[in-house]
Amino acid sequence: MRAARLSVVTATAVAALTAVAGCTEKGSSGDSDRVIDVTATDSKCEVSKKEFPAGHVELAIENKGSKVTEVYVLFPDDRIVTERENIGPGTKQKVTAEVKAGAYTIACKPGMKGDGIRQEVKATGGSVAKRDPRLDSAVAAYRKYAQEQADATLPLAKTFAAAVKAGDLEAAKKAYAPSRIGWERTEPVAESFGDIDPKVDVRADGLEGGQKWTGWHRLEKSLWQDKKITAEDKTLADQLITDLTDWQKRVGKADISPTSMANGAKELLDEVATGKVTGEEERYSHTDLVDFKANVEGAEKSYELLKPVAKENNAALVTELDKQFAAIDTLLDKYRADKSSYDFTSYDKVGDADRKQLSDGVNALAEPLSKLAAAVVTKSA
Repeated sequence: MRAARLSVVTATAVAALTAVAGCTEKGSSGDSDRVIDVTATDSKCEVSKKEFPAGHVELAIENKGSKVTEVYVLFPDDRIVTERENIGPGTKQKVTAEVKAGAYTIACKPGMKGDGIRQEVKATGGSVAKRDPRLDSAVAAYRKYAQEQADATLPLAKTFAAAVKAGDLEAAKKAYAPSRIGWERTEPVAESFGDIDPKVDVRADGLEGGQKWTGWHRLEKSLWQDKKITAEDKTLADQLITDLTDWQKRVGKADISPTSMANGAKELLDEVATGKVTGEEERYSHTDLVDFKANVEGAEKSYELLKPVAKENNAALVTELDKQFAAIDTLLDKYRADKSSYDFTSYDKVGDADRKQLSDGVNALAEPLSKLAAAVVTKSA
């Protein structure tokens, strides 16, 4: 599950601004029109520029506060375009993105709570810089991949929903994890699907005020913790299919860009390393390793499609990413007997030392992955 977001516009602009993770500062590298310095403190969210040209933008982020912070990029109506979590005190980050013209709000959240400290910003200009046609092909291929995942998910989800509606507890448990694989593979671009994520993949502790709990995890709780299927669960099973059908229809219109593919993959792996690895997502079913594998596959697909351009611009980065993807794939294979199967070890059987190894492996991949967006838009010096 990614944090709830309702995107459509510049998932690119957003992805870039997304890492605006801490709001901004005045000028560490602010002489360039395309570099926005971002500084977050416990009481301020400052940006070095409130207007900047549409096109390729680099966000130079620093958290100068004492609290972990996160940053949201919002549309004027408060819909979430994207966000970046867990930006530690004293941490610096750089994020590259393509930004379309338009108005946005950057909200910094010291302590990752509340509505945040806000700044209004604007990208100006009528067009985005011309990009390598291979990147347009990469976007088209990733959209096709996402559509294939959505198309494959729906029948699996219908099998799951049918078991719930039939009151068959064991059949529903068996169908649960397979029904989620396609969704988890597309999470690098989850923000581009609008409000689907909070409908189908939210956990109880991720609910907003007044939000009804729907989706997979609400049913997961009934199946594994409550050990019974209620009339409401059967209604929720129908709602899940309605929402996933909506998702299936949105993929073709989703706003996906090379930088949103790269930044989204990195964001997702950060979430795996800091949150999912604790077992918080599949806390009742313990099918976490299925999610992990699908998340890595989705991130790796994004990388492979962007790799030809990234290799020309930063060959050393591609060498490191190849190495780290292979390492995490090998590590995950330890937890399944058949490499072609998604029958993974139940996560409650994975000890603390092994969980730390998984977290370290994902972090080792996420660090170079954070440089991929820059590598597909900017040639190395």
